[in-house]
Amino acid sequence: MIVAFTFPGQGSQTVAGGTPWVGSPSWEVVGRASELSGVDVEHLLLKADGEELRDTLNAQLSTFVLSLVMCDAVRRAGVEAEHYAGHSLGEYTALTAAGGLGFADGVCLVTVRGEAMRAASAARAGVMVAVIGLDEEAISDACAAAGTEVWVANDNAPGQIVIAGAAEAVADAAAAAREAGARKAMALPVAGAFHTPYMEPARPALESALTVARFRDPTGAVWANVDASPHARAGDWPAVLSAQLTAPVRWRETIENMAGQGVELLVELGPGSVLTGLAKRTVAEAGRISVGEPEDVPRLVELVAGA
Repeated sequence: MIVAFTFPGQGSQTVAGGTPWVGSPSWEVVGRASELSGVDVEHLLLKADGEELRDTLNAQLSTFVLSLVMCDAVRRAGVEAEHYAGHSLGEYTALTAAGGLGFADGVCLVTVRGEAMRAASAARAGVMVAVIGLDEEAISDACAAAGTEVWVANDNAPGQIVIAGAAEAVADAAAAAREAGARKAMALPVAGAFHTPYMEPARPALESALTVARFRDPTGAVWANVDASPHARAGDWPAVLSAQLTAPVRWRETIENMAGQGVELLVELGPGSVLTGLAKRTVAEAGRISVGEPEDVPRLVELVAGA
């Protein structure tokens, strides 16, 4: 069975999401991340409230670390992957899981990225809204009708597109989308207009950190958000991650392309099951499972063994 590990991005974090993993051998990842980042990640995963977790740095770092706790747990159980992909922030998790980044460099980059995006969001407030029931072309038209301060930020699945930008422009675009037939529009629990030009001020700090980080050729195929393609060379990744900051996340195409390359099972490692739901909408024929709690690990092992 050809397996892909997928990792969620910001917005998937949940209050006390780490609680089921306390006491697991894989929980050691949390302490290491706290030392490297200077942030009390255990507090974020066990005690932080929803408002504290909504902070951009806290959301990104907690999601990154908890996803790697889960990845460590499934690997301890003997499950490995040939393909890796992550949604937005999750791309850093995927690259770390695949060995393209060492753990310390991954933590450093996520910390710098979170801080820089938080500052960019504070300087220029923005929102993100998921629009359900229209294709990307129709939603692009709705954005164009609303003005210049709203963009398609994520193409997540057929009929599930995220738009982002200035609050008023996003509201106008969402209204235009409803008039065009969208079923609903839902605000996302994030603190900025990510994957739009609003994140451009975060680029200098991120690129400085990318220059210092030590990239390696990943051990499997790691698929990039910006072009829905795998990048096997270490030297590709600094430019790819820099571009990702303001470019749309092409998640639907990524999942379609991985399935086209023979991926048979999509394993979501991280809080929630958003990516599993998106996969169901995108490639219904592929197997999929989310691992969010320790009891999910034996189910995954059984699924892979029975293939």
